[in-house]
Amino acid sequence: MEVSVSTNQKQNGLDPAGADWPGAERRSAERSEAERSGVPGQFAASSPASSRPSPEVVADARRRTFSLDYKLRILKEAEAVKAVGGIGALLRREGLYSSHLTTWRHERDAGMRHGLAPKSRGPKRKSGSHQDELQQLRREVLRLNEALQRAETIIDVQKKLGSLLGWAPLPGPDGKT
Repeated sequence: MEVSVSTNQKQNGLDPAGADWPGAERRSAERSEAERSGVPGQFAASSPASSRPSPEVVADARRRTFSLDYKLRILKEAEAVKAVGGIGALLRREGLYSSHLTTWRHERDAGMRHGLAPKSRGPKRKSGSHQDELQQLRREVLRLNEALQRAETIIDVQKKLGSLLGWAPLPGPDGKT
């Protein structure tokens, strides 16, 4: 019987205890397979269900806006940093991206102090709505004047044609011919 046990233990020429495999012995601090695979009914002690973040989305997410003073202060701090990794630490501390610094530097160097101020997003308001309306009315008046000129020309031609053919002119609304 011992012969069968030893042959069952030694399959494919390897010892099941792992003596032939380097580093195959189990360490006492290593997690068990059940903890790693998430076997139902067994929970790992390191991940309680109450510490998970809420997956809900904030109802009114808003885009961040930065004031002119804040942008200038951050640019001064970024320029004052001499240590390696100092700008990265500044960006992490303030929750910014390097593209923020790049954009703000370009705006500052271009002399656009108003460019550093927060910008309103979305469609722009028509500031000259009165001017647009005035131009539209002027175009309409011009079109109507041209139509009136054509109508007067047609009436004059009809009057001349009527006088040549001997037609009597019709009385107008005021009784004159």
